[in-house]
Amino acid sequence: MEGAIYDCPARWLEHLPPGVLGAESPAGLAGRTWDLLALTRRGRASLGRAEVSCRVLLVPGDGPPPFGAETVITCGLSPRDSLTLSSLTEPVLCVQRSLPRPDGAVIEPQEFPLPPLPGPPEELLPLLGLRLLLMPLTEPYLLW
Repeated sequence: MEGAIYDCPARWLEHLPPGVLGAESPAGLAGRTWDLLALTRRGRASLGRAEVSCRVLLVPGDGPPPFGAETVITCGLSPRDSLTLSSLTEPVLCVQRSLPRPDGAVIEPQEFPLPPLPGPPEELLPLLGLRLLLMPLTEPYLLW
């Protein structure tokens, strides 16, 4: 599977799932269809009209996706978002509805208590979503 995150902060790079590219320019995303593409809030805003193709798009839910995808998964603090936080003081990742993984599996609605994180959990939602959607299902979810 090919996965990428666009406009990934440098401090997140060490936490990317294996095989996920931290793309730094729209040109780095062009020319292929990604199995999973995550956009940070800043990345969504700066992508412009780049021609990007992906099967599953993980995008902050506070604005329209910049392009179409087979499946769009929104993340943010709104109850409309598919992936959100049910608590900010003791962060809990909340899957609001069934999420398709690029490998064909489905993650059912549930909550995942999070360990201490290297930043505000609401800013880390695209990274947490990537990890959730790409980490092996054979072991308990290791989100961090």
